Amino acid sequence: MQATDETPDLPPEIIEAANPTAASLFDLTGKVAIVTGGGRGIGRAMAEALAEQGALVVICGRTLATVEAAAAEMRARGLAVEAQRADVGHEPDVIALRDAVMTAQGRIDILVNNAGINPIYRGIEKTSLDDFNRICTTNLTGIFLCCKYLGGEMAAAGAGSIINVTSIAGHVGLLKSVPYCAAKGGAELLTKALALDWAPKGVRVNSLAPGYVETDLTAGLVGHEELSAQLLAQVPQSRYAQPRDMAGAVVFLASDASAFMTGQSLVVDGGWTAR
Repeated sequence: MQATDETPDLPPEIIEAANPTAASLFDLTGKVAIVTGGGRGIGRAMAEALAEQGALVVICGRTLATVEAAAAEMRARGLAVEAQRADVGHEPDVIALRDAVMTAQGRIDILVNNAGINPIYRGIEKTSLDDFNRICTTNLTGIFLCCKYLGGEMAAAGAGSIINVTSIAGHVGLLKSVPYCAAKGGAELLTKALALDWAPKGVRVNSLAPGYVETDLTAGLVGHEELSAQLLAQVPQSRYAQPRDMAGAVVFLASDASAFMTGQSLVVDGGWTAR
């Protein structure tokens, strides 16, 4: 926007608001973000990426020492990161997390529901009900609770972005992973349903679906020579993702760069689901 003889000179911030640059679309300065399971792996990489774009990031996990250590290391890099303990599958923990963040920061702008587990690799015949419930509690119930209580603050404020970290397991079946696929598939449809409910409230809800990422969660598969070869044969890019491969995707979904996007699943899988 340029001033003409008919229009007065405008302040730079007004010009920027009318004609945002590509870089400014990804700017998260002043935003408050929560990343569950943010102490390591994908969650930590995403927390770092959000903080690098200017957000104040609260990372949480079941082990306080883990998230505190991660937060301290990120603060040493000049990033604004705080730590809180929370088991996302335990309702009182999620309520306490909400209360702590709202008391300290007064707002929640971004919620990344990343916490997840997949401790078994076995057929359904050898999968106990306890196994099934434990996986679904963290991977699906945890997202429900965080959306209800943390996302609820966004809905009340009339703005926000929720990113539910799912998996290709929410799009296609994976061998010996019935509970995990069930939970991640449920999370994908929870995302779509909530996007419809909260679009009128100004809250966007999308999912980020990684392929196989080299983390502690996948160490058993990645380190198994035969299984690893079988997995990589399904990936056109012929490698596992690294946690940092999810950084750009989460910033995109959290920021104004995706302002007209809700109820969608962004798949970052090296081409696995393109087959």
